[in-house]
Amino acid sequence: MSGTQTAVIKRKNNGGEKITALYSRLSRDDELSGDSNSIVHQKEILSAYAEKHGFGNIRFYVDDVYSGTNFNRPDFQRMMEDVNNGRIGTIIVKDMSRFGRDYIMVGYYTEIMLPQKDIRFIAVNDNVDSENQADNDFTPFRNIINEWYAKDTSKKIRSVLKAKGNSGKHLSVIPPFGYMKDPNDKEKWIIDEEAARIVRKIFRMYLDGNNMGSIARKLTAEGTETPKLYAENRGIKHYKAAAYPEIWSRISVEYILSNYEYTGCTVNFKTKRKSFKNKKQVIQDKESWAVFEGTQEPIIAKETFETVQKMRGTKRAYTKFNEVNIFSGLLYCADCGGKLTIRRRADDRRKDAFICSTYRKKKKGLCTEHAIKVNTLEQIVLNDIRKVCAYVRKYEREFVEEYRRCSTRESAKLQAAARNELKKAESRLSEIERIIVKLYEEKVCGAMPEGRFELLAKNYEAEQAELKQKADILKTNLSATEASEKNIAKFIAIVKSYTEVIELTPEILNSFIDKIYIGKPERLDGKRVQEVKIIYKLIGAVDIPQ
Repeated sequence: MSGTQTAVIKRKNNGGEKITALYSRLSRDDELSGDSNSIVHQKEILSAYAEKHGFGNIRFYVDDVYSGTNFNRPDFQRMMEDVNNGRIGTIIVKDMSRFGRDYIMVGYYTEIMLPQKDIRFIAVNDNVDSENQADNDFTPFRNIINEWYAKDTSKKIRSVLKAKGNSGKHLSVIPPFGYMKDPNDKEKWIIDEEAARIVRKIFRMYLDGNNMGSIARKLTAEGTETPKLYAENRGIKHYKAAAYPEIWSRISVEYILSNYEYTGCTVNFKTKRKSFKNKKQVIQDKESWAVFEGTQEPIIAKETFETVQKMRGTKRAYTKFNEVNIFSGLLYCADCGGKLTIRRRADDRRKDAFICSTYRKKKKGLCTEHAIKVNTLEQIVLNDIRKVCAYVRKYEREFVEEYRRCSTRESAKLQAAARNELKKAESRLSEIERIIVKLYEEKVCGAMPEGRFELLAKNYEAEQAELKQKADILKTNLSATEASEKNIAKFIAIVKSYTEVIELTPEILNSFIDKIYIGKPERLDGKRVQEVKIIYKLIGAVDIPQ
């Protein structure tokens, strides 16, 4: 039966005449082509064709704004479900590209699946009719051309997005929770103060020592709107649905805490797609990101964000008393360099203490206990922070001048040591290179067995790789520009942000302190003496005049 004949075979099922499925699809790319591919236009063509050729029991299946390379379209899947249930007898589309733009998948459906189920397939404008095989010889080539079109379009769109992303404009269609698009300029983000309060609250709760799971549970218990619920209640466009939109999840909290854009910047190219067929997002390395500072008003101060990232990077242990260790990730043994872990005493909490993890793992002979009581350390650190803050507020100019002098001396000392280490490393690298060449020559000449050569070469190559890594680090340290002026200014700003330090909290500790070294206790004049060296963020150890 040719495609021009009007006679139709009426396909029947147990319940009567089978459905004639009229399928329409439109993607964002197709919208650029004008009205010719619009859903309305497709429906008109399909309806007219069905009526002219006597197809009855018609039903429309429509996927608006869905790519042809994606076959997980809602109505396409609904149509396939009806196919599998034996309800459909004929499928009619405007052309092959409306059915799909992946020639392998289109070929599977039109040449294997649908014929097996005795379903007639018609593409009106392409003169394709499965009941007239003579007209279908060019169909596989047409499917390849349709896929090529999708690939070419995808490539052009990626080029446009890359240019836009590199110009500093936002690539995200939907701003992060806490921001909204500026009504006067859709390219700009402004703060949505109501949502921003929730974002700030989450950062504050984390800084107070709550873990992400605990924050999620507390927000849910308080009835705080999740980003999805917030958007739905205000008619704002949002991303995919959540199973329980009223419940905060750990992932939602983590996403907010890790979003650098809350500091007022734009971050583009965080994710990518492997190909135009695979829509799955793949997270890129930070080296591939394009970051533009100061593109919108910050919700979270950069220093606060960095403090939170440092806390997130440290595993925080909760004890059987469900108490967080506020010194988590800050304490180090002054002798072996290992971390200090907390030892709780259920019988007498005043005896809770930190001890060297190397000693605690029973690595005999490698280190000693280095025990220091929790309450003793808290008092030492609290007093030192108070002393430093008081001195900086009262003698800011003297503090800056002393820091500059110490920084210059320390920098010169470290640079000299680094140059000496680099010279030794480079000398040894040259020596290893000569040794490896000599070993190879001996092997070639037959003076050294193959097994011995491989063993020696492997050892020298391992040492060579280690030395190269060390040399690269030393070169980086030597070539790093001095940032002392910025560092001292940032530290003074941190001091001024606290009117008074009443007690230690995870936020205060992580804002002020980088590391704390605990020395081995000793007896001096019959008294127990123990060195506690506090390394402050940005400026290092601080020696305040009495």
